[in-house]
Amino acid sequence: MTMHRRLAWTTLAVAATLTSCAGLPSPAELDAQATAVVKASFRDQGIAKVDRLNQDLGQKACSSDKPPGADVAKQIEAASLASVKPPAGGQYLGDWREGEKLAQNGRGMTWTDASADPKSNGANCYNCHQIDQKEIAYGTIGPSLWNYGKVRGVKDPADPASAPIVQYTWAKLWNSKAFAACSNMPRFGHMGLLNEQQLRDVMALLLDPKSPVNQ
Repeated sequence: MTMHRRLAWTTLAVAATLTSCAGLPSPAELDAQATAVVKASFRDQGIAKVDRLNQDLGQKACSSDKPPGADVAKQIEAASLASVKPPAGGQYLGDWREGEKLAQNGRGMTWTDASADPKSNGANCYNCHQIDQKEIAYGTIGPSLWNYGKVRGVKDPADPASAPIVQYTWAKLWNSKAFAACSNMPRFGHMGLLNEQQLRDVMALLLDPKSPVNQ
């Protein structure tokens, strides 16, 4: 049972006791009431708007007290993969040096930020992953990305043989739910968190043989 549903149940149970109601609303009615309470407790603040509470299918299914069934998970993944936009001109890689700056930067999308422009955002990669062995502080929610391109045999990202892993990595960064319906990874492209050039730079950090990640 989610926190919001528990809150709604508690509130309604007290009301029922006080008013001698015959019964409680159904779970669906409770969910609707809990959602209304949550939305009523938020307000627009700076660039953070209340519309952030609106959930798409993936968010709804994965924030439930039960994981989505196989059919729903496949539907989420298919829709997410269809949302992926390839880079203009087929150029997947940028500058790994800029990608490292993005990986180190955790700023963006808070109500205190002056703009929602992706240029103001970081990728915050180290919050969830190990990327460079020189780093002593990194998260472990996601797998290590050290030698990401090297262990996958990417010697030349422009080589057609490397195309599958290059395209997969781009899609994973664009919309991670394409490969795992309830992925915790930010959907950088789909949600407009990073722009196309920033995504290219993160791609270079992971795949460019000259990147320190692949040394």
